[in-house]
Amino acid sequence: MTGRFSLVTLAFVLAMAAGASRSQQASGARSVPDTMAQRALACTGCHGDQGRSRPEGYVPRIAGKPAGYLLAQLQSFRDGRRSQSTMSAMLQPLDDQMLAALADHFAGLKVPYPPPKEVASTGASAARARQLLTVGDSQLRLPACVACHGTSLTGVAPHVPGLLGLPADYLIAQLGAWRTGYRHARNPDCMADVARKLPLEDIARVARWLAAQPVPADASPAARPPGEWPMDCGGKRP
Repeated sequence: MTGRFSLVTLAFVLAMAAGASRSQQASGARSVPDTMAQRALACTGCHGDQGRSRPEGYVPRIAGKPAGYLLAQLQSFRDGRRSQSTMSAMLQPLDDQMLAALADHFAGLKVPYPPPKEVASTGASAARARQLLTVGDSQLRLPACVACHGTSLTGVAPHVPGLLGLPADYLIAQLGAWRTGYRHARNPDCMADVARKLPLEDIARVARWLAAQPVPADASPAARPPGEWPMDCGGKRP
C-alpha cells in the first residue's frame, strides 16, 4: 500500500506542478505589455529596429516621418491605393484610430541615419539633379522638389515626407509606380503628375543624387513649406 500510495502521491504532485507551469506560462502570455511599442513590433520585422530600415535599405525607413504622411500611407495600403500584399493583409483589420496611433508612434522616433551608401554623381548629371531639386523645370512645368519637401529635403509636417536617407532603387521604384499608375494618392495626385512629366533619365539622376546626400543631424520635418504650395495635392490633406 505504501508503495502504491507513494506512486499515486508522486503522480498527483507532478500533475499539480505541470498545471502550475501551464498557469505561469498563460499568465506570462497575458503579461505582454499592451503598448504601442509592443504592437509596432509587427512593423519592425520588415522596417527594421525602431522603423529605421534594414541594412539592405530597400524597405523604407518610417521612423521620424511626418505623422500625417505615415497615416495616409497606412490608409492607402489598407484601402487599395497602394498595393503590397503583406502590408494590405496586415492593415485590413485596423481602423483609422489604430492607424493614427501607429503613425504617431513612428513619427515620434528620432533615431540617427546611417551614412549614405550611394556615391555622389558629378558633372552634368549632378547639375541636372540639383536643378530639378532646387529650381525645377519651367519648360516641363515641374516645380522644385524643395518647394514641397522643404529646403533641407527632410519633409514638411504633417503630410509631406523627406527625400533624404532613402536608397536610390526605392526612390526610382516609387516614382515609377506613380508614373505607371501602380501607386495612387488622394486626388489631385500631384506626385503622379510630377512622375509622368519627369523624363526617365531624370528620375534616375534625382534618385541617385538624393541617395548620396548625408542626412542632417536634425532630420525633423519643417513646420511649414518655404513658400506657397506650388501644386494642389490631395496627399497634403488629412
